[in-house]
Amino acid sequence: MKSLNRGKVEAQKLLHLCGLDDVIDLELDFFVAGLITVGLDVLLIEEEMANCDGKIIFGEKKSIIKVNSKIQFGQRKRFVVAHEIGHLLMHRNFELPEDTFANFNVIEGMENTLRNGKQELEANEFASELLMPENLFLKEAMEKKFTPSLIKELSEKFRTSLTATVYRYLQHSQLHPICIVFIENGRVKYWKKSEDLKVWMSDYNKLPPPSDSVAMEYLQKDYDFIYTLEEKAQTISKSTWFKLNQYDEDSDFYEYCIPTKRYRTILSIIWED
Repeated sequence: MKSLNRGKVEAQKLLHLCGLDDVIDLELDFFVAGLITVGLDVLLIEEEMANCDGKIIFGEKKSIIKVNSKIQFGQRKRFVVAHEIGHLLMHRNFELPEDTFANFNVIEGMENTLRNGKQELEANEFASELLMPENLFLKEAMEKKFTPSLIKELSEKFRTSLTATVYRYLQHSQLHPICIVFIENGRVKYWKKSEDLKVWMSDYNKLPPPSDSVAMEYLQKDYDFIYTLEEKAQTISKSTWFKLNQYDEDSDFYEYCIPTKRYRTILSIIWED
């Protein structure tokens, strides 16, 4: 997809210009300050913002990236900053809305659900490539069994949120096939699966998740954490989320949920061993 390629290529170009393979060990405020050496004069400011996680203000000579100081997790702030750098490089001549939580969750094929969806998709892909370079990500994830522990390990390695790490994992067809379902305010907003996961999703768009799903357990517990890391991969039936045709037998799948109480969202990851 053209927009995805653009974000990825621009991130790779920037790393090359800066003489870096990755930014894993760099604090992004130092990285942003150093962009002046490649002709980008940018000021990074953290301040309290209402209903907004990040924004960019373009200036003729200097631009300003603002990040909401109320964001609790450093991994999330890093993604917001990287996302805004993507806007800086690719979208100077566009009128962009303020970035909110929903903007950072858009995935390929879902860009039409947002205003300026294409630009948000490009900025997200830029941020993913900047923070989790493809070659390094694949090196860390390849030939490893998919588990919640693997996502946690990758998240810690790249200093990214669990959610951003899962989205990055889904982008790579070389890795274990998974399906993700994004649930907001108790309703399924969208889903996407790896091409190699040969299943047919039941129609849950705009509906609550299935009554026997792990996602429903989290809704019933008001988004509180239910399981320890070792227990987060809960066994479910294939028929919980997927349609069975006349030749299918029901079988065991696994479901792992990442709830975010502040935003009343759940990211559900479903896979088969």
